Amino acid sequence: MSNIRPLILTAGILATGGVGSAAAGEAQIAVAANFAAPMKAIIDLFEADTGHTVKASYGSTGKLYAQITNGAPFEALLAADQRRPELLEEDGAAVDGSRFTYAIGALVLWSAQADTVQDGPALLASGTFNKLSIANPKLAPYGEASMQTLEALDLTAAITPKLVMGENIAQTYQFVDTGNADIGFVALSQVMAGGEITKGSGWIVPGELHEPIRQDAVILTRGKDDPAVTALFDYLRGDQAQGVIRSFGYATD
Repeated sequence: MSNIRPLILTAGILATGGVGSAAAGEAQIAVAANFAAPMKAIIDLFEADTGHTVKASYGSTGKLYAQITNGAPFEALLAADQRRPELLEEDGAAVDGSRFTYAIGALVLWSAQADTVQDGPALLASGTFNKLSIANPKLAPYGEASMQTLEALDLTAAITPKLVMGENIAQTYQFVDTGNADIGFVALSQVMAGGEITKGSGWIVPGELHEPIRQDAVILTRGKDDPAVTALFDYLRGDQAQGVIRSFGYATD
């Protein structure tokens, strides 16, 4: 008996490890560039709590949508708008009933310099800046919201010659952070952590100056039967993930 018992215990340990490994999966997801910082924080928590892993690719919503429609192997999309997830549903490329608003974004006029942005509308009207960086409004919802803000302030014609466009909101931020543009419209989440702007200076754009930036997530048909994707979507709705999202300046439903 003394020789048999250790063998039984070892087999039991191996079996338990095998079941755990089989249960853990990997979700391959596409994420709007504005949501990179909170998503990375959420992924760390999710992986620690569930054992699943997440492989995320970040970019402009328009570009990610184009990649998905051209066969990119993503299992879910976290967009910066509602329109692209809706289109994927309509085209049969997404799972019906899986779409929900995971965050409501905020726009900020931002400078890497501490004292540059104090009165946002006055600064924009003054024209005393070299360039204003925005995300391409054809690809990025935050760029579209930026143009709507300029229109609401009746400054589109005056500022258009000073515009420099990033492919996505990450590149837009880089233009300002490196000094290639004095100021830029970026996502509040890029410059906020723990409920406050952590670098430079900014003016948070009032929501009435642009359409709401409701950001929807949707499971794609490729991820329909992936338990890691389902678990991630459940996690995004949970208190821990929602707290992270709000800490980066987003609102939640």
